[in-house]
Amino acid sequence: MTSDESTESALDESTPGRGPLVVAGVVGLALLVALVSLFVGRNVQPSAPTTTLPTTLYPLGTPSVAEPSGYAPPSASALPGYTLSYVTDFTGSQLPTGWTAFAGVPGGDPGGQFGPHHVFVSGGDLLLATYRDSSYRGRWVTGGLCQCGISHVYGAYFVRSRLTGPGPNEVQLLWPANDHWPPEIDFNETPTSIGTSATVHWSVANHIQQWFSPHTNMLAWHTWGVIWSAHQIIYTLDGHEWGFIASTAEIPKVPMRLDLEQRTMCTTHLQCPQYPTDMQVDWVAEYQPVG
Repeated sequence: MTSDESTESALDESTPGRGPLVVAGVVGLALLVALVSLFVGRNVQPSAPTTTLPTTLYPLGTPSVAEPSGYAPPSASALPGYTLSYVTDFTGSQLPTGWTAFAGVPGGDPGGQFGPHHVFVSGGDLLLATYRDSSYRGRWVTGGLCQCGISHVYGAYFVRSRLTGPGPNEVQLLWPANDHWPPEIDFNETPTSIGTSATVHWSVANHIQQWFSPHTNMLAWHTWGVIWSAHQIIYTLDGHEWGFIASTAEIPKVPMRLDLEQRTMCTTHLQCPQYPTDMQVDWVAEYQPVG
């Protein structure tokens, strides 16, 4: 992939979204092969406990019957050594300030299509909706957005979400604020309803390091997290660590922002839905290290 092909900009409708999964036409396929291999036992990591367990080491959320997911955002002191820097519960009917929906063809995915009206807030949730859209001649169109107004070097991000069905690639990630890729940190990426992966991309050659959680029910609510520091990356699921990166050479050291995306690859018969499906997000909470 050339630098132009991998560039992402939420404000450039011709090439919005990330370009991480296809590098010289093979990275997307390589990731799919890796995800398929997780079901036959290669590099499989044990799945993390569910939200029914009471004791957690990392933020899960605060139990609340008023929340769609049953958990409200975590407290300001939920992550020792960090302070809460941002939280949104997606109330009302508009995207919060600082968030921008994507439009146009995703970078690195010429067969895909982002539609800004496929991203909306309703019933206390942010929804990214994949469905056949008559405005695009009945093609499958997906939702994607970025927290374009906020970026940091290091921090912790937690997203409470679920899927309503399989089909499109669904991903929660950190993307470089200057749109110069790599690096990239995917902390929840899955083409199915029964498993997910976490991947860090680094170096101009796009080296990757992946972890898998193959038995997680993606149709249930979960709190996904990534704690990114100069010395390690910790992936969390429902308050428990399920993967980590300890090599400083692999850890991004540039300002990055939070992106939430769906993608389809129907033209290549990869990650193509059979019926409409959503990514539902109850809340997002972010922390910055103290000192």
